[in-house]
Amino acid sequence: MQRVQTLKRTPFHDFHRALGAKLVEFAGFEMPLRYSGDIAEHRCVRERAGLFDISHMGEFRVEGPGAGEFLNRMVTNDVAALAVGQALYSPMCRPDGGIVDDLLVYRLPEGYMVVVNASTTAKDFAWLEQHRPAAVTLRDESEVTALLAVQGPRAADVLRGHVPDAVLDLGYYRFAETQAFGVAALVSRTGYTGEDGFELYFEPRHAAAVWEGIVAAGAPLGLEPVGLGARDTLRLEVGYMLYGNDIDDTTSPLEAGLGWTVKLGKPDFIGRETFVRQNEQPHPGAPDRAGLRRAGAGEDRHPARGARRRERAARERGAAALLHARLAQVLTEATWHSPRISATPTSTSGRASRAAP
Repeated sequence: MQRVQTLKRTPFHDFHRALGAKLVEFAGFEMPLRYSGDIAEHRCVRERAGLFDISHMGEFRVEGPGAGEFLNRMVTNDVAALAVGQALYSPMCRPDGGIVDDLLVYRLPEGYMVVVNASTTAKDFAWLEQHRPAAVTLRDESEVTALLAVQGPRAADVLRGHVPDAVLDLGYYRFAETQAFGVAALVSRTGYTGEDGFELYFEPRHAAAVWEGIVAAGAPLGLEPVGLGARDTLRLEVGYMLYGNDIDDTTSPLEAGLGWTVKLGKPDFIGRETFVRQNEQPHPGAPDRAGLRRAGAGEDRHPARGARRRERAARERGAAALLHARLAQVLTEATWHSPRISATPTSTSGRASRAAP
């Protein structure tokens, strides 16, 4: 007899159903794929603002003596460089360089929050637990965390008046533990769309108050709910990668164009010896990644690379107009120019991917 899988639901499930969203299985959750349609929702985020339920993501708390050193050994980016109120994007890798997951690390006053992919939450927790020192505590808080994202050129206006003014002045990859729509929340200036935006973490019991508050505040600004379908096209257009699709346990960050996240200036982290070897030795057989653009669209006619530069330019213009022509990402035969990455520490912020839908 075949067993029927019981899907998890986020605290916003009733809202999705009431809005007539097409609901699908994703990473063990029943999630909204689309509401009005992928193209309309995609354009809404590019031109106005979109509201995303991303409560399926995983959240861990890491605390105790040596918590920072522990995480710095587990990920390739430089956790030690984080100030309180700052986040970073990083792969977490195996000794052979394969990516266990790509994730975010938030530096809290009392420790760290790690945000991981929904599809790899259990795997990531087990990997961290396997390497955790005795003095460090690791807690999975995914079940007690609701997460919404407001993305688009009007995102700040949606939140205006419902968060302290200082939150609207946060820099990219900065966050504050504050009040949002009348409830305690962690609000970060992060996202997975290439637009300006915020992500709000709070207790699930406040789900209705925050969802309804955002919808009411955003209605005059053209805000609409957005599903996983448009979330995928938005991230693809800007060049962000999706774990399990573009990167996985067999992919090196150097092959994925994520060399900027690999800080060889750190004395020790899992996978470092592999990356030093890959960085010093040309490896022409390894795949490289490029974006395809429609000829005559955007800024040039060549395969689109340098997603971080294009995203920065788009943000400065207030919209991601020059990104609209990206159609796909492809793997090509690479010609590695050694060295690919520098041992000199660089900025921890920014990203070329994100913990997924």
